[in-house]
Order: sequence, then structure tokens, then C-alpha cells
Amino acid sequence: MNIIDGKKISTEIKDEVKQDVEALKAKGVKPCLAVVLVGDDPASRVYVRNKIKACEYTGIKSVSVTMPADTSEDSLLEKVAELNADRSVHGILVQLPLPAQIDEQKVINAIDPDKDVDGFSPVSVGRLSIGLKGFTSCTPAGIIELLKRSGIAIDGRTCVICGRSNIVGKPMAMLLLRENGTVTVCHSHTRDLRAVTGEADILIAAIGKPKFFTADYIKDGAVVIDVGMDRDENGKLCGDVDFDSVKDKASYITPVPGGVGPMTIAMLMKNCVEAAQE
Repeated sequence: MNIIDGKKISTEIKDEVKQDVEALKAKGVKPCLAVVLVGDDPASRVYVRNKIKACEYTGIKSVSVTMPADTSEDSLLEKVAELNADRSVHGILVQLPLPAQIDEQKVINAIDPDKDVDGFSPVSVGRLSIGLKGFTSCTPAGIIELLKRSGIAIDGRTCVICGRSNIVGKPMAMLLLRENGTVTVCHSHTRDLRAVTGEADILIAAIGKPKFFTADYIKDGAVVIDVGMDRDENGKLCGDVDFDSVKDKASYITPVPGGVGPMTIAMLMKNCVEAAQE
């Protein structure tokens, strides 16, 4: 069993981004990410702080826009339009979730697809689905990097994704298809989940249920990627995979924390530099 070190690989990617940023600055281009936070959700504030720290590390300029929790949808859309028009801003990220009075999809739709570094815009999703160049949702893109940089072949392998969210499951399926994986997406209506996951050479767990996947869901020698960020009965951070029960059966496994999590922000930085290179 090999533990895939997401911290180490994410640092490699951020160091590559740092070099790209220096090359852009030498040409007079200063990559810039605008991060919009509406309200004061504690988890969102932590995420935003981590993104700003990663910008500082890579040399990307970050612009923080903080708006009160009672901000109207129109005010937020105006702010997005302003950032779209600002030539010095290359990437725009609106931290989700948004307060109840704001339609999230409307805000995502309003972001210029060429600045959509989160990869959530319908245009970005459309580009991904037909194989055009565009931004990819950061967590699935990070998982592909974890696999490739760990020397794990995807081509021709049976890949099973548990979870069909727009942010992880669906784009993950597209990316694995692009790498010539044979892809199955499971969800809450899947019959006999154990039988399906038991065939997986590569299993991606993204259902949000703590320690759900035990050894009996896993094929001997499978690669197990745990996207879950859950709390166990003691309030301790854990994933969707029961790490202790699965680790001796898997050939490779990601820990929680320290696996997929750090990759998401590293790929955000990568997307931001690509936006500045256009």
C-alpha cells in the first residue's frame, strides 16, 4: 500500500506555478485573482484565507472583495460585471455557498468563462464535455494530477466514481474518459453498489458519508481516491473511506486530510496562471 501525498504533490504544482508567474511578470503581465466572499460563513472564510495564502506563495496578486450577508443579488451581479470588465483581473472566484436571497447559478453564469478559474460555468462544463480547451473544476483536475504524478495508469482501467455532483462527480467522469478510462458513475439509486465498486481499478469516493467505504467495497490492489471531508463520531476529520480497514487492500490510497484537499487550491492557482497566459 502506497499513501499518495497530496501535500507534497500540491507543493510541486505551486512551485511550477511560481515559475510561470515569474515568466509572466518578466513580460509585464501580473496574474491576478479576485476572490468574492458574501457574508461571514466561518468555513468559507477559512477557504478564502487558504486561497489568498496560496496566491502569496505563488506570486499571484489577490484582490479580496468582501460583501455583507444581506447583499442583494443585483449588487453581487454588478460586482461580477465590474470584475469581468477589469483587464487587470485574470481569474474570478465567488466563494460558495451564497446567502439564500442569491441565486448561485445566476452568479456562476454571470462570470466571464475566460475568467472562470473554478470551472463551474456552463460554458466551461460544455468545453470540457466536447474536449475543447477551458477551465476544469479544481478538485477533479487535482485528482488527475495525483494519479499521473504517482505513476498510476488510467488508460483502459475500470474507473468507478461514487457521487454525481456538478463540482466533482460529473467533471471527474469527463476527465477520466479523456484519459481513456472506462468510467462508471454511481449514485444514491445505484443497485448493488458493492458489486460495482468491487470491479474498480480506480475508485473515487465523493458521497459525503464518513467512513462509508469499508474493505468489502474494494477490489484487491485498487487505487482509492477519497474526496470526502467529513467528521467522525468524535468530531475528527475523516473521509468517505474507512482508511484503516481499506489501506491494506488498496495499492494506493489518499489520506484525509493531506490527500485531495491540498490539490484543489493548487489547481486553482494553475487555472489562474493559465487565464493570465491567454
